[in-house]
Amino acid sequence: MPSALSYESMPSDILKTPIEFLKGVGPQKAELLKKELQIFCFEDLLHFYPFRYIDKSRFYHIREITEDMPYVQIKGYISNLQTYGHKRTTRMTALLTDETGQTLELIWFNGFRFIKEMLKPGVEYIVFGKPTLYGRKFNIAHPEIEAAGTGAITQQSTMHPAYSSTEKLKTRGLDSKGINRLLRNLIPQVKDYVNETLPEYLREELKLPTLRQSLINIHFPESAATLSRARARLKFEELFYIQLELLKLKHVRTSESKGHIFKTVGAYFNNFYHNYLSFELTSAQKRVIKEIRTDTLGGKQMNRLLQGDVGSGKTIVALMTMLIAIDNGFQACLMAPTEVLANQHYESLSEMLKKMNLNVSLLTGSTRKAQRNTIHKMLREGELHILIGTHALIEDTVIFHNLGMVVIDEQHRFGVAQRARLWKKNIISPHVLVMTATPIPRTLAMTLYGDLDVSVIDELPPGRKPIKTIHQYDTNRLKVFGFMRDQIKQGRQIYVVYPIIRESEKLDLKDLQDGYESIVRAFPLPEFAVSIVHGQMKPADKDYEMQRFVRGETQIMVATTVIEVGINVPNASVMVIESAQRFGLSQLHQLRGRVGRGADQSWCVLMTDFKLSADAKKRIETMVRTNDGFEIAETDMKLRGPGDIHGTQQSGILDLKIANIIQDEKILKYARGKAADILEKDPELRLPENHIIASTLRAKRKSKVTWSKIS
Repeated sequence: MPSALSYESMPSDILKTPIEFLKGVGPQKAELLKKELQIFCFEDLLHFYPFRYIDKSRFYHIREITEDMPYVQIKGYISNLQTYGHKRTTRMTALLTDETGQTLELIWFNGFRFIKEMLKPGVEYIVFGKPTLYGRKFNIAHPEIEAAGTGAITQQSTMHPAYSSTEKLKTRGLDSKGINRLLRNLIPQVKDYVNETLPEYLREELKLPTLRQSLINIHFPESAATLSRARARLKFEELFYIQLELLKLKHVRTSESKGHIFKTVGAYFNNFYHNYLSFELTSAQKRVIKEIRTDTLGGKQMNRLLQGDVGSGKTIVALMTMLIAIDNGFQACLMAPTEVLANQHYESLSEMLKKMNLNVSLLTGSTRKAQRNTIHKMLREGELHILIGTHALIEDTVIFHNLGMVVIDEQHRFGVAQRARLWKKNIISPHVLVMTATPIPRTLAMTLYGDLDVSVIDELPPGRKPIKTIHQYDTNRLKVFGFMRDQIKQGRQIYVVYPIIRESEKLDLKDLQDGYESIVRAFPLPEFAVSIVHGQMKPADKDYEMQRFVRGETQIMVATTVIEVGINVPNASVMVIESAQRFGLSQLHQLRGRVGRGADQSWCVLMTDFKLSADAKKRIETMVRTNDGFEIAETDMKLRGPGDIHGTQQSGILDLKIANIIQDEKILKYARGKAADILEKDPELRLPENHIIASTLRAKRKSKVTWSKIS
């Protein structure tokens, strides 16, 4: 197979040319590029953007270096090349001497043979890298080195791109500089074949460069100004097409997707509300029910996202929504991601509805065959009003008589295809209410769920007291144990959560097994009883231990994060989280939400050692300062990045190449506004001036596995 194609043999769409045909790649490097960076063709490489730029316009003297400099560039001569250590601890060092006579140590931990062959005595080199202060002297580990006046450092632009790479790619010469060389080969071949993706009227209005100009300048910027314009153009385009697709989905749903009309709020709803609801709904819950009521009257399929903190009362809203469906002759179902959570919903809903003439059943993977057959029969014949379960609900054997309302709890744990199978169980799609206890930051919701209507429960039920969160170091453990004893003597129960089950050589963290033994010693029988729950236990054993705690037979539950979702014990008033620095903010907030479910004051104790990173300190400080789930979610996204929230990195939903929904919030909002304006005037994108938008959108749909669509 040739390593490059001539222009004559290029396919009509040159950008789709397999990457192995680019000069400098070939079959072996192509396989690595595909596996490591998902670069399959010329177009993929063209849109593989630098993650930062380095200004190499000035050279520093060694004496000018300070600790806060991210990178420096120095000219000098290299001497004293030496190798130290043996096997894994081997390192190579050299001295760099600049024109002032000052010296700087250079260090390498691998690649010694290549370095020895490259460095020649008496040659002036340009050294580039990140300085680190060790003792009183600076060093640079694994610097970039070139003979002065010969390489890219002295070429045209002083803004030099840095590309992400991997260890495997680096061994084949495809580090940042290697990828840069490939792009120098690629761009001259393809620049004249780049088709514009934004209409001229939009580019002129926003003063954006062409796509061709932007792609050249994103890789080889002439100046900081041209780079800034290129980045702005590419970020806007990326966010614009995401918002355009989401808004089109919403338009299709609201204009074309038929939905069941729930004409009445009848006997079931009113009987429950007036006779069996044992507390007053909050104004936020009432507002959400009204929003749902309006949706189900319009003749269009409801597709609503319900956000609310743990304990805010989402389940009661879901129940009353299902009662409206039943009042109108329809069935309802509630799908949860785990058997524990499905069981919890079944028990709480059954208890609330026990005096009403309604049939409620539970269907999970553990349901016995005889019981399963009975449920299937009752469901088909319309005798079963509400079915609660796990993904078992989407099996082909589950056939509803007339499904009108689907409630999905913690929807991000289900795949798009799994969810879609539920609302195909009726000729006219049922209404969909999606619930999440993890508040979603504003910008993320706009990008992930921009096609949905969103409701928020932002009040706690009356009588609930805000949880008090405190931070304690491991040295204060005896003090914490004393506090736990006082709470147990007052009749309360306690969770103690660990990040790992057993001691790890690699991780310096508190482990459950050791912690369990310490707690049993500190809280002896018969005064104290301890449950233990973790993910490696058999389901039956896990459930047995959980139920002991629920019934109050044990005072302390030692667990891993398996209790993050699915246990409701109003009597539990203390959550102790060991090695709290190990957990993300959203997870800490979810764990804290296991307490504070009764009328008593509840506490969350975050245990850490003294060695905390800057991010860990920020997480702990945020938890101590606020109970506001939305503020916590915003902070979490800023610390971790949007790719980690709800697993969007793995799902491909937020596969952004250049935009950042945290840093580029203004561009995101502007892009959504422009998309909305265009669709308002031309919802089908049929006007001649929008031809480019329509064709680009079609092309993007073909290349995407799925857009962020819930139904």
